[in-house]
Amino acid sequence: MRTIAMLTSGGDAPGMNACIRSIARTALNKGIRVKGIRFGYEGLMRGDIYEMNVSSVADIIQKGGTILGSARSEEFTKPEGQAKARNILKSFGIDGLIVMGGDGSMKGAEALSKLGIMTAGVPCTIDNDLGYTDFTIGFHTAVETVIESIGKLRDTSASHARAVIVQVMGRHCGDIALYAGLGGGAESVIVPEHDFDIQMITDRIIRGKLRGKRHHIIVLAEGVGEPYEMGKTIKEITGVDTRITILGHVQRGGSPSFTDAKLACIMGSEAVQALVDGETAVAIGSHGQDIFRMPISEAVRVPHVFNESVYELTGMLSS
Repeated sequence: MRTIAMLTSGGDAPGMNACIRSIARTALNKGIRVKGIRFGYEGLMRGDIYEMNVSSVADIIQKGGTILGSARSEEFTKPEGQAKARNILKSFGIDGLIVMGGDGSMKGAEALSKLGIMTAGVPCTIDNDLGYTDFTIGFHTAVETVIESIGKLRDTSASHARAVIVQVMGRHCGDIALYAGLGGGAESVIVPEHDFDIQMITDRIIRGKLRGKRHHIIVLAEGVGEPYEMGKTIKEITGVDTRITILGHVQRGGSPSFTDAKLACIMGSEAVQALVDGETAVAIGSHGQDIFRMPISEAVRVPHVFNESVYELTGMLSS
């Protein structure tokens, strides 16, 4: 293993820069050359590859986003595109590639491995939708961002005796909504893993109103219903003015939390060591305090398990 390259793919996540730093400095300390690929698989298809050194990753551990940039590539999804990518990597003398991203990014790394490029994947996505690992890099920071927003929205909604629907990210995974709802003290949490009953939500709002409650926070995972229609229905049934806040991409930004920065440092270093050990098409994961490796082919097939006990707890604490 003489030269390692790395790229970030898919949506950016807080902690990606900490992972980039860890990969670069771990490899350089082992006497391995390091190259960065700008803008993910799209940059790889263009050969947008540059040499990195210790100074390339100075003062980035605390920064959000990714200094490498991220983009998806339609060309890379095709077999001929993957063959082209393999040839580009070989032309730069690259022996191993570390990919930071979600399941699609991992599958891209697996495809390149089949073409003779040693690869490793690090789970970086705020959605926390990769079932093989306890947590993905960026998830904790995104949840903290949502919790901070919930606190501010509670202040203003209580001032005007309103309900607020806070729509959060997560695609088909409700973990951001679930954990932010729990930590932020939301009265209702709506996730794709459970059917929701609008009557149950409105009954809860009415009960709260009758005992003098001046706010009601509803955390809504994206893709579950239409927030503005939901707000209209809630107001019609309860008489409580209901406002909508769509947090959007603010959840992707900001400095990583301690948990995400720590996870990024350890996982990035482990990815380098996996390549040095001769492993390929391997995903890095965490379970409790342990960091482990798993074949990407197995990792991407592990279904995400929704935490039912936490979901039940949010309902109990909001009553």
